[in-house]
Amino acid sequence: MGHKHTRSEILDGALAAAHDDGLSQLTFGRLAKRLGISDRVIVYYFPSKIDLINEVIIAMGSELQETLAQAFTEPAADHLELVRSAWPLVTTPEADSVFALFFEANGLAVSGREPYRTVVPTLVELWIVWAAEFIRGDPDEQRIEAEAAIALIDGLLLLRQIAGPESADRAARRIGIA
Repeated sequence: MGHKHTRSEILDGALAAAHDDGLSQLTFGRLAKRLGISDRVIVYYFPSKIDLINEVIIAMGSELQETLAQAFTEPAADHLELVRSAWPLVTTPEADSVFALFFEANGLAVSGREPYRTVVPTLVELWIVWAAEFIRGDPDEQRIEAEAAIALIDGLLLLRQIAGPESADRAARRIGIA
């Protein structure tokens, strides 16, 4: 009998496939071929494509949070200070891949496709709550500042993905975060 893949190995393979080819191209058949296994092995761990996509999005969210966690080490006074600390880390080639996947998931969510329409807003909400912990102040202000930080990071990184790093860097300098 061949190598028995674990759920974790299959999820890692699915996340790598999503990074390489995009979320919209992720299928049981393509993933099975990539991993050299039967698609029945994937179905054993992920009974539906929605289950697989949900887990890939959660794993992608963890990657994004890990990237941001490196910058969010000290409580910030406001969203600008938080974004200033994050900017050098979120503008690396490694982060570009993660954010490109995140923006694809956002586009699929905005177009109403499930499970993206349900999972992506939940993921963003979790990031806002998490980021609020890194801002000094009362809870209402922390949330507002976290929303502003996430919006600013996402906007600049979307510009980076579409118009290129130079454009995003110019905008970041104009805003005063780079």
